[in-house]
Amino acid sequence: MPKKKKKKSSQAKAKKKRDYKKEYRRDHSSRKAKVARAARNKANRKLKPGKGKEVDHIVPLSMGGSNLPSNWRVVSRRTNRKKATRRK
Repeated sequence: MPKKKKKKSSQAKAKKKRDYKKEYRRDHSSRKAKVARAARNKANRKLKPGKGKEVDHIVPLSMGGSNLPSNWRVVSRRTNRKKATRRK
């Protein structure tokens, strides 16, 4: 006859703490991430989009777009986030 499994108490199910430093290093220290961040910063310095606005690459850098001013436009943060989810 198989043994019955005991239910774990709610205290035993304590959530594992997130290591934010580890996540940051993983997601922001790669060569690709640094290059992308440098490109965004360059575009922001040139265009100075203002509060609630962002510099958008018409053809994203990740899809082979250039970082030339002809590939930049200033859009609202919301519009830029919508475009990011649509491109994936």
